[in-house]
Amino acid sequence: MNIAFFLTPKTDIIFEKPNSTMRQALERMEYHRYTAIPVIDDDGKYVDTVTEGDLLWKLKSLPQISLNETENIYLKDIPKHMVNKTVSINSDIEDLIDLATSQNFVPVVDDKEIFIGIIKRSDIINYCYNQYVKKDGKQKA
Repeated sequence: MNIAFFLTPKTDIIFEKPNSTMRQALERMEYHRYTAIPVIDDDGKYVDTVTEGDLLWKLKSLPQISLNETENIYLKDIPKHMVNKTVSINSDIEDLIDLATSQNFVPVVDDKEIFIGIIKRSDIINYCYNQYVKKDGKQKA
């Protein structure tokens, strides 16, 4: 099976740039109710993923900071506590599943390392569940 089957394209997700501010990320994550978003550079390459935890740890290290002051902190300056690894669009399903066991989503890149989207762990689980139901003939509750 081609992993492109699971791909949520870049046009359908939110992401930030390394020079985006902490406040921008906080507000977009709150609005979309995401706990993590990819960071993509100006050349379209995946840089890393910023999580709520990363933002909270940064806030903790600056106890006197106000929300307005988070406009002066750039995502590129926030330490990331987890490294989300990418998968190539040409990778096999085993590589994808291996990464998805420890990441909520897996960033996908093309042959030139350009970010093209993500594969959500929930989509993989739903697909596997539906295959299981079809195979065993069990009804969904």
